[in-house]
Amino acid sequence: MNILLVEDEPNVAAFIKKGLQEQGYEVEVAYDGTTGKMLASRNLYNLIILDIIMPGINGLDLCKAIRSYDKKTPVLMLTALGTTDDVVTGLDNGADDYIPKPFKFKELLARVRALTRRNAGSEAAVNMSIADLELNLDTKTASRSGKEIILTAREFALLEYFMKNKGKVLSRLDLLENVWDFNMDLGSNVVDVYVNYLRNKIDKDFQPKLIQTVIGMGYSLKEPA
Repeated sequence: MNILLVEDEPNVAAFIKKGLQEQGYEVEVAYDGTTGKMLASRNLYNLIILDIIMPGINGLDLCKAIRSYDKKTPVLMLTALGTTDDVVTGLDNGADDYIPKPFKFKELLARVRALTRRNAGSEAAVNMSIADLELNLDTKTASRSGKEIILTAREFALLEYFMKNKGKVLSRLDLLENVWDFNMDLGSNVVDVYVNYLRNKIDKDFQPKLIQTVIGMGYSLKEPA
């Protein structure tokens, strides 16, 4: 079971991570909402644990962002805000459950077990598709019309992000932030270069063309109307 923990307090994060690892869970930690958003968009998790008050992107906005492309992965909110209105706001933004701080670890563990059990039979599929293009997140393979397409790791990550956001217009900055390093030179044309690499592999010899250029805005992966 893979868990993403987004918590900006190092001591709290270390306490939760250690406890969950002792129970056999694999835990990846992000110490701010921006990094949490990047990891959630790139990787598959069985559960996401979010603190609400964080630098970068707060937990409520991060939960809403995750829900824009992932409706299934359970989200557990950690909050020092314990009023009914705060709880309702968290649930309205897509959280499955919440636990107020401070909490006992055994209570957190019970919530984790309940959410992962609930999702065990309905985990997000490892296969993603649009038209005749298929992406397998488990085997890290792609194919179109049954023909295997060989992708580099970066090309796969780019295509995966497109697939998770199919139909949406993605700016170059959005692609840089979610597929490349945050330290990438914003003046670089690396996005355009890799989009062209993808086009040569998934569109050049196939119909319809799936990667669309939206002039002045970015790119979109969609079937033409």
